[in-house]
Amino acid sequence: MSEFMELALALAERGLGRTSPNPPVGAVLVRDGRVIGEGFHCKAGLPHAEVEAIADAASRGNDVQGATLFCTLEPCCHTGRTGPCTEAIIRAGISQVVFGCTDPNPKVSGRGAAALRAAGIEVTTGVLEERCRDIIRFFAKHVTTAMPFVTMKAATSLDGKLTAAHGESRWISCEESREAAHRLRDQHDAVMVGIGTALRDNPRLTCRIPEGRSPVRVVVDSSARLPPDASMLHETGRTIVAVTEHAPLLRAEALAAAGAEVLLCDAVNGRVSLKDLLGKLGQQGIASVLLEGGSELNAAMLAEGLVDRVLLFVAPLLIGGDAKGLVGGETPALADALRLTSLSVSRSGTDILVEARP
Repeated sequence: MSEFMELALALAERGLGRTSPNPPVGAVLVRDGRVIGEGFHCKAGLPHAEVEAIADAASRGNDVQGATLFCTLEPCCHTGRTGPCTEAIIRAGISQVVFGCTDPNPKVSGRGAAALRAAGIEVTTGVLEERCRDIIRFFAKHVTTAMPFVTMKAATSLDGKLTAAHGESRWISCEESREAAHRLRDQHDAVMVGIGTALRDNPRLTCRIPEGRSPVRVVVDSSARLPPDASMLHETGRTIVAVTEHAPLLRAEALAAAGAEVLLCDAVNGRVSLKDLLGKLGQQGIASVLLEGGSELNAAMLAEGLVDRVLLFVAPLLIGGDAKGLVGGETPALADALRLTSLSVSRSGTDILVEARP
């Protein structure tokens, strides 16, 4: 069974960054050990993976009656922008459904499997479950908490520096790591920076891989200091500037006139409430945020428990001195330091990629 679920996972990956706020899902139809149809969810509002697989089988001239359907996620049983996948599966005469993980959506969770069993379809669950859960982590966080999943991404030197002496940070990582960073932008709904990074680097915050999708740009800018001629405001797509009520009205109006969406957030100690900001992004259907902050924003996000995953590209460089480190703020006692879990280490060109969870 696992080989067909592997194929379904590979199909699901093709929808990464395209299906939000829906999850990426892949599906494969099998008869007598042979694949007769396959599909994946391409975009919210378009047919789901199961329906795509059934249609693909029909286009190949294959009868799906009595076939087995492998899908990464429990088929849905409710009507949204598309009809219930369970009904399509039942109508097609599929005799067995194998799915990787239960849908975390309270509207579906367990109900899809129950509907299939009630129709006499054999249901098997839990095949490559951990990997199937991992691929929908953005969706799972958003659908259960109404908050986006936050990936903190950074490139540092071997001694933990984000920048060199004069704030140079763009080329700390190697070419392969920079390409990986753009793939991450392609896969996330939004990319977020602080005003310090925006003023220092004047970044475009776009995805620069072929056929890539640029995310919504978010700047945490309590006092509306972003210049109206900032590069990101001249790119296509949305730029959200999060401010507080203390931001000067004229500066906020100038940003709005330049094309920014000025988002008023609650203030905590005169600064944008990061929890309120993420909640407002979640309300807009933004299910994932790539945090590309400087040391202060990284520290604030970690301190509030708002980071779900850390991706750290470590270059074989030693910078030294008083250059900015990955996380700012006061140095805690060792016993109070944030210890990361689920650690994995791999190579990214000449860099080391560390992935972990707070």
